[in-house]
Amino acid sequence: MRAKITYAVTAAVLVVYFVLVGSRGVLLIKHGTLLTVTFGVAVLILPVIGVWFLWKNTQFVQRANRLAAELEAEGGLPVDELKRTPGGRIDRDSADEVFARRKAETEDSPDDWRCWFRLAVAYHDARDTPRARKAMQRAIALHAGKPATSDQASASD
Repeated sequence: MRAKITYAVTAAVLVVYFVLVGSRGVLLIKHGTLLTVTFGVAVLILPVIGVWFLWKNTQFVQRANRLAAELEAEGGLPVDELKRTPGGRIDRDSADEVFARRKAETEDSPDDWRCWFRLAVAYHDARDTPRARKAMQRAIALHAGKPATSDQASASD
């Protein structure tokens, strides 16, 4: 729940920022000189890119959460079996051990979105966020019945 609140607050702050930046871009365009119109258009591009990025990330999070809910209903969510340091951080060797099992499971069933979901969690636990995201994208694509694309993770990564 804490992550959802943090995400919502961050998204709201970004939207306010996009509105402020966009209004400055409009003011520059209204000024009417070649230089200010050029800068105004350039300034308006930033919020457009930001809104697109925020939208794509929000879609990704919603889809991943739907998969998690479905997997939880099936009783297939990965169990937290990781050892932790006294400070609460995940032990690297423990994460590597779980990752190796998840990778082997995914290699045995490369078309099962559940395996890819669990592999994404293992990547995340091993602090490999880019591969965790790609594995989750693959799980989402497989769940939707879409073919996996080349930019998504492969089990041998």
